[in-house]
Amino acid sequence: MSPSVPAEPRAPSALGRLQGALAESPPLWWALLYFFSLLCGYYVLRPVRDAMGSSGDALTVFPAAWVAWATARGWDLSDFTLQLLFTGTFLCMLVLQPLYGALVARFPRRVFLPVVYLVFIACLLAFYVAFHRELSGRGVTFFVWTAVFNLFAVTVFWSFMADVFDDAHARQYYGYIGAGGTLGAVLGPMITRTLAPRLGVDNLLLVSAGCLCVCLVCILRLRPWAVRRERLRGEASGERAMGGSMWAGLQLVAREPLLRWLAVLMFFGVGVGTLLYNEQAAIARHAFPGDAERTTFFANIDLAINGLAILIQLFVTRWLLRTYGVGLGLMIPACAVFAGYCLLAASPLPMLVAVVQVFTRAGEFSLGKPARETIYTRVEREWRYKAKAVIDTFVYRGSDLSFVWLHKALAAFGSHIVFLAGVGIAGAMTFGAWRVVRTQRTLPSAPSRGDVRP
Repeated sequence: MSPSVPAEPRAPSALGRLQGALAESPPLWWALLYFFSLLCGYYVLRPVRDAMGSSGDALTVFPAAWVAWATARGWDLSDFTLQLLFTGTFLCMLVLQPLYGALVARFPRRVFLPVVYLVFIACLLAFYVAFHRELSGRGVTFFVWTAVFNLFAVTVFWSFMADVFDDAHARQYYGYIGAGGTLGAVLGPMITRTLAPRLGVDNLLLVSAGCLCVCLVCILRLRPWAVRRERLRGEASGERAMGGSMWAGLQLVAREPLLRWLAVLMFFGVGVGTLLYNEQAAIARHAFPGDAERTTFFANIDLAINGLAILIQLFVTRWLLRTYGVGLGLMIPACAVFAGYCLLAASPLPMLVAVVQVFTRAGEFSLGKPARETIYTRVEREWRYKAKAVIDTFVYRGSDLSFVWLHKALAAFGSHIVFLAGVGIAGAMTFGAWRVVRTQRTLPSAPSRGDVRP
């Protein structure tokens, strides 16, 4: 009898690889819990925000005094709901950006990270009172605040992750961390869809505040790992104030080519999303007249996006980043957006709008976002906290403001024109992604000199 040939060992499954990563990296547990809790808390709020943004009743969103003032002059504020909300968001971001820059410059990481989340928790408690008492104007204030909260809380998270993990570990773990966040993003709309009819919107705010309290615990548990990584790599400690100007982020973006192209990618990437969001809101306004129906519609869209995203994050993201680096991670979502807009320009069917929204946003969350964040593990801390915050907040909301008004002008000519313009904007986004891929190659490869394991 011929000797038996030993079977080749089977490649571990995606779940097996995740279990192995968690076993070898204790901070990965806390990073997963952190991002899960953060996005769960945000996605509890997002359907409520989207329902307000698509409301056809101005009194639901704006203070009664604003509506009366506009009516006396022959204006209907409901015709400009999203435009006014996005303008208010940008103006608020314009004020907060230098304040955040000053906070980061003058206080060490152990101070400014918890402070950011404590402020958000206090705001949620204030909104709980406003919604419970049905105060006039709570809609516009909540919409603007939620948009600000989302950007600042998430950019602070990823900046902190670049302190905890180096480039090699980012390629290995960021897909899993993104999947943890996506699970939270899946659970959030489910909580909203289940509890909103039973408990009311005001009590959902307390659920979100509880999620942010978990984030605070994770920050405290991850801080020693960030300190360890900085010591191993001989980097400046985040336990000391960073110093510099509150305007340093803007100066870095203006001076550094890579940051400029990241800003270009962000501007046009947000632009294509804003055009699609506005068309979706218009569809929802006509198809679902009630607030509860619109909230359920947006919750279902978010569930579909996040369900697809988590599959990509578990089975594709880690392999793609480790094998090919950030190049394909940036280019695949950009090309998907371009193809989606070409389809919509040819046939702007309502269902196709929802389908393109699901596929393009899922690609951004599962591939584009982890690829961009991996780049920040190879740059200085001032780039990670100051310049990154400018791109992720100021540029992001500046794009929102620009394209929400552009959509208002284009919508008068019909959906075909909106999506045809979107093809050009998606092309600019794809070019920006290509330039980022080329420019980031000039960064040092930053091989790991230590490990985040104990």
